[in-house]
Amino acid sequence: MELVEEMGEKRVVVDKAFLYEEDKPLTVCKTSLFHTGDGFAAYDCHGDIIFRVDSYGPGTRDDDEFVLMDVTGNCLLTVKRKRPTLHQRWEGFLGERSDGQKPIFSVRRSSIIGRCTMEVEVYDETGEEYTIDGDFSQRSCLIHDTKKRTVAEIKRKVDASTNVMLGRDVFTLEIKPGFDGAFAMGLVLVLDQINGDDPVEIGDEQVHPFVEEI
Repeated sequence: MELVEEMGEKRVVVDKAFLYEEDKPLTVCKTSLFHTGDGFAAYDCHGDIIFRVDSYGPGTRDDDEFVLMDVTGNCLLTVKRKRPTLHQRWEGFLGERSDGQKPIFSVRRSSIIGRCTMEVEVYDETGEEYTIDGDFSQRSCLIHDTKKRTVAEIKRKVDASTNVMLGRDVFTLEIKPGFDGAFAMGLVLVLDQINGDDPVEIGDEQVHPFVEEI
């Protein structure tokens, strides 16, 4: 499979199986609240797991490396922090990274002073770039392509049955048609590492949705 291929308005970075014809909202849940990036699960509207990131606590693998898997445990993508670097840079590798493997994309903070933006570069013949604007610690981000079109959005999740905003350990990743969902979830992992969580403000509802509430 090519690292990136164009399919009309569709772009594959990780896996074409995660391209969608319509908006695809995923409920993303932190599976551990004790360590930043210590596990995620992403569910669709039917409660089916689409992506997962497993961890068994500090010291079990490189603290600066995380593997995104599908529901069966197939390794889709590895994200790893590049050291040393001035503007905290992370790189993405197809599948489970091996020594000497070349990255397929990178993410770094904007070098523009005062600008709260992440810059994403895909390493292919087109050199496609994306920007991530917003504040991940507040679960409020937009991912734009070079034409300023929104290709994915991260936002707080509201429980439809109670109209209560859930805590920041449960949020929505909305993937726009034609954008690679596995790529989008990989960017979430990087954002979680770069931005982490601010102290939880008073009033956050730490409610975990059951599958049937998603």
